[in-house]
Amino acid sequence: MKLHTLQPAKGSVKNRKRIGRGQGSGRGGTSTRGHKGAQSRSGYSRKLGFEGGQMPLQRRVPKFGFKNHNRVEYKPINLDVLQTLAEKLDTDSITFDVLVENGLVSKKDVVKVLGRGELTSKLNVSAHYFSASATETIEKLGGTVNKI
Repeated sequence: MKLHTLQPAKGSVKNRKRIGRGQGSGRGGTSTRGHKGAQSRSGYSRKLGFEGGQMPLQRRVPKFGFKNHNRVEYKPINLDVLQTLAEKLDTDSITFDVLVENGLVSKKDVVKVLGRGELTSKLNVSAHYFSASATETIEKLGGTVNKI
């Protein structure tokens, strides 16, 4: 090892601009922030959607209609999905817990069984809500409908 071969440890030297280290560095004084104004001050943070004083898009675009914040979002499960699940598990009763375990719904979902597809086996189904066509199809085959 000789003096002319010495180098700093890898990663210890950073190749970034050192700002605010005196006039001689070329980046002292205003420290590349310019003169006056909000962005030159410490503690400044631009608000989300701020467009430099221009009216932001969020406020320019007209708003209309009504958005119900109390709306209940149902997770639809159709009869053909229940049929394939019953065949896969080889069971005649499908509960909410079975749907959760098989990844069709999450614990917080509100399930509504809909009447799309064909049902060929007798099933006992437990869910939050049922459409009229789904109830009719399930009961026609001798199954039961249980509302949670």
